[in-house]
Amino acid sequence: MTPGEIRRLYYIISVFLSYGLDELIPKTRFAIPLRLWRKCLFWLSDKHAGQPLGERLRLALEQLGPVWIKFGQLMSTRRDLFPPNIADQLAMLQDRVAPFDGHKAQQQIELSLGQPVSAVFDNFEVKPLASASIAQVHTATLRENGREVVIKVIRPDIVPVIKADMKLIYRLARWVPRLLHDGRRLRPLEVVADYEKTLLDELNLLREAANAIQLRRNFEDSKMLYVPEVFPDYCSENMLVMERIYGIPISDLVALEQHGVNLKLLAERGVQVFFTQVFRDSFFHADMHPGNIFVSYEHPEDPQYIGIDCGIVGSLNKEDKRYLAENFIAFFNRDYRRVAELHVDSGWVPPDTNVEDFEFSIRTVCEPIFEKPLAEISFGHVLLNLFNTARRFNMEVQPQLVLLQKTLLYVEGVGRQLYPQLDLWKTAKPFLENWIKEQIGLPAVLRALKDKAPFWAEKLPELPELFYDSLRQHKLLQHSVDKLANDLRIERTRHSQSRYLFGVGATLLLSGTGILLQRPGLDLFPALLIAGGIVCWLVGWRRTE
Repeated sequence: MTPGEIRRLYYIISVFLSYGLDELIPKTRFAIPLRLWRKCLFWLSDKHAGQPLGERLRLALEQLGPVWIKFGQLMSTRRDLFPPNIADQLAMLQDRVAPFDGHKAQQQIELSLGQPVSAVFDNFEVKPLASASIAQVHTATLRENGREVVIKVIRPDIVPVIKADMKLIYRLARWVPRLLHDGRRLRPLEVVADYEKTLLDELNLLREAANAIQLRRNFEDSKMLYVPEVFPDYCSENMLVMERIYGIPISDLVALEQHGVNLKLLAERGVQVFFTQVFRDSFFHADMHPGNIFVSYEHPEDPQYIGIDCGIVGSLNKEDKRYLAENFIAFFNRDYRRVAELHVDSGWVPPDTNVEDFEFSIRTVCEPIFEKPLAEISFGHVLLNLFNTARRFNMEVQPQLVLLQKTLLYVEGVGRQLYPQLDLWKTAKPFLENWIKEQIGLPAVLRALKDKAPFWAEKLPELPELFYDSLRQHKLLQHSVDKLANDLRIERTRHSQSRYLFGVGATLLLSGTGILLQRPGLDLFPALLIAGGIVCWLVGWRRTE
């Protein structure tokens, strides 16, 4: 460790201990050295003893800065690992910090542009419009077309802090399997690596620009979602320029009601947008917390979402999408046997899992939930209960599902806030059933043929030549196989003869030696037997070459 890393580590430890987070050290024999070490740091006392543990953890992460705030947000999505009193507090983490000097932001913008701000923008506002842990936003007007834009700028000197903190988080993650009896199942290093990738992706605003362009194209001319236009000619790794939008924050229910927004339709469209992104596009906005969602002022009776901040996106492969959709449908139908089989087929639980026991455990957890009206059942929490149950059957953490799980909880929370009677099941089930039919029915076959048609049209003129080459290759291959089979047959014959000659030679040698031992002296017959045995061995040995 460098001196700077040591100082940072000491600061982190002092913050944790000042909030009494040594309470989280597990009481196992492997953690005894940690507890003894804690007692040695007697000058770092708990200064917040009267506050609940979850609140102390949240405050400590806020004090430590962006890496730890975002890590806390990630942990808040893992309700299968943390009790509600901790998970609820972590979910309250706000990604807001004090802004840095606007003149420094201007200098950074000019460095990225390679020219003064006034050469590209008019009405540049030095005071930031908003500030977050990684970047802050300023407003301006593009000189070339008069469009109002926002300029997102990465905080200066944040990369070394993030990299230093990530090294420490990796060190802590390596200790998890040693401190917890099921630590390996949690795959802490993979979770931290996935988190680091997400964090570093957010630092590259060119990636965010590309994500926003892709999401805008996916929902072009859509009534459900609008994504602001990005101006890529002015973007760089440290700066993003995009259209400025005006909308009602999704969390401002009073303003939505005053504007006459159809809240029921708005809530249902939130669910539809999420499932469309996941299952139609395999590309979903994975940071859909209320701060990133607005509602257009236009057409309140036919409301449209506005989504910003596309720094974090997620995707699922074809197999995970199909298994997930079938899992949801099986839940809708209370087909717990199918849920258990899908978990085994997908590899989410070990292949030797007892399906009957797994099915019974899922039924035990889920049947009491389904006794409630569907409108009162939390879709996200059913998924969490499923993962909790699967945990007892050695289900490993699936990093590709972490972002999806977090986003689903966000979407459901926003939907229920807008319209408490939202029946998410009723909204989602038809969508998933139609998607499954499209994947395995006649439409899927026709779509595959349509997708492959240009390829086959290109290859069609080459088919006669390819057919001839195939026949020729087959003939050559058959000749090679016949030759190889003949060589093997000859080799087996030689080895068989060799073994026979070795056997005859051994018999002659033993016989000649036995006669000599019984009748010592010169005798021609045993000598001939011995000589014949040696000759047989020599001939047999030559045949093995």
